[in-house]
Amino acid sequence: MSQALHPMLNIAIKAARAAGAIINRASLDLDLLKVNTKSPNDFVTEVDHAAEAAVIDTLLAAYPGHGILAEESGRARGAKDSEFVWIIDPLDGTTNFIHGFPVYCVSIALAVRGQIQQAVIYDPARNDLFYASKGRGAFMNDKRLRVSKRIRLNECLIGTGFPFRKGDNFKRYMQMLEAVMPLCAGLRRPGSAALDLCYVAAGYTDGFFETGLSPWDIAGGALMVTEAGGLIGNFTGDADFLYQREVIAGNPKIYAQLVTLLSPFTRMISDTPASASAHEAPLEATPQTTPEAALAATLADAPGASTAGAAAAPVAAKRAPVRIRKDAAAPAAAPAPRRGGARSSSGR
Repeated sequence: MSQALHPMLNIAIKAARAAGAIINRASLDLDLLKVNTKSPNDFVTEVDHAAEAAVIDTLLAAYPGHGILAEESGRARGAKDSEFVWIIDPLDGTTNFIHGFPVYCVSIALAVRGQIQQAVIYDPARNDLFYASKGRGAFMNDKRLRVSKRIRLNECLIGTGFPFRKGDNFKRYMQMLEAVMPLCAGLRRPGSAALDLCYVAAGYTDGFFETGLSPWDIAGGALMVTEAGGLIGNFTGDADFLYQREVIAGNPKIYAQLVTLLSPFTRMISDTPASASAHEAPLEATPQTTPEAALAATLADAPGASTAGAAAAPVAAKRAPVRIRKDAAAPAAAPAPRRGGARSSSGR
């Protein structure tokens, strides 16, 4: 690479490539894969576990005192009280992978006191490496990334993800599609949220929205977007999106227009079940301990947003957001999120 990279970013790149090699080898013999089902339409394979182990081994060999938040193993490994937390999705787009559809990636992000500082997203099928350090820009294979310059929504290509689990509010999502589709040039659903955000950063798409996402789905891509000059937040335009199960990203002009369209559909997680709209589907039960709750407890004294400035975008008649409190995010006090946060693009 032509530029000098942060040492921690270099280690993350090494870890991502190690996981990518495992994924590429497995892609040659998909018929031999052992596939398990975490929930209906949500899959995990032995490749997910092997890739995750490779990433964690590489990171902890270099930084044994750091914390780990991984999609498959949660916080089982790594330090539990470190201000450095690696957020890992070893195979984002598992459903694509097991069908041989070549849209999947490895996503690794480093949160320092709650702020995403380093990010690597590796697409092994194309050998595309996306990486970013806070304040130093976002890149793909040494090429500087910038979000698109389009300002009219009717000229824009917008990325999204569809609900897929039992209990998901499909009617609500259809209403969202009705609000966006007629106003844009096209809507795309590749199947990997981490890559979707990279495509916004690269200007391939002009915006992106989705619900039901977990921190590991969006942490790395969020830094790509902001370092490429874009904005990312929740449906009300607030920057506290990492725990909110909903996200909008885009270049500044398109981001603002998407927030205006989608803010009526916000479903922010609150500290009381009564805050949910009466017409919305009931929330699903949450396990006793979730990776998100563990991360929230680790970062209890840290700011909640992984990026700043998203709330500054102009929004028409913006509704006041209901934020999740970090102290309320502990398993004993948190309400059950609708999708358990484990939608994870890996299951799409």
